[in-house]
Amino acid sequence: MADEQPAEATIADDQSEEGEGPLPEEEKGPNRRCIVTGNVLPVEQLIRFVVGPDGVVVPDIEARLPGRGLWLSAGRDMVNTAVAKNLFAKAFRRKVTVPADLAERIAGLLTRRCLEKIGLARRAGQAMTGYEKVRSELKAGRGAVLLAAADGAADGREKIRALAPTLPLVAVLRSDELGAAFGRSHAVHAVLTAGRLADSLKIDAARLAGMRPV
Repeated sequence: MADEQPAEATIADDQSEEGEGPLPEEEKGPNRRCIVTGNVLPVEQLIRFVVGPDGVVVPDIEARLPGRGLWLSAGRDMVNTAVAKNLFAKAFRRKVTVPADLAERIAGLLTRRCLEKIGLARRAGQAMTGYEKVRSELKAGRGAVLLAAADGAADGREKIRALAPTLPLVAVLRSDELGAAFGRSHAVHAVLTAGRLADSLKIDAARLAGMRPV
């Protein structure tokens, strides 16, 4: 893999490589280093991991769990590479157990977060589904994020996209998943209006897109 660097060169949270002293200037604040590529990226593009009391590597999707954390770019190939090369144990500098289905667990957690945020937006009147409702919101200029079912018809998606070509499009959730967020069996099109939930959904959906099987 291009740009790979050894895990020993990685940095955990706000520690230096040796575990002492501050981070270099470019790694302070909302940036962390991926343990696979060695690239320093915004935390919104990464997933944090900690080791639980039982020695099992745990994905910390919200980046709030206590303890020393390591970071990984949000990509299924990144997770698989870290597992195959035993990078978690090397970077944590201890024996750890890595779940065989770690990539699937991460994808599941991110899917649930996306659906929860869409559901919250719906209850707050900030999310609508159905072609005509979405079309109405977009024509009124109230849309902030477009959602289209990953398994929906391409022509329908393009018709909606044409109404707001500059809006970000989230197309990582299936129609049954998108429907569940709106309390129905399925949904193909949806829109979120501007706000914290829309901004947060864009981040989690981008991470989920990297974790879903191609």
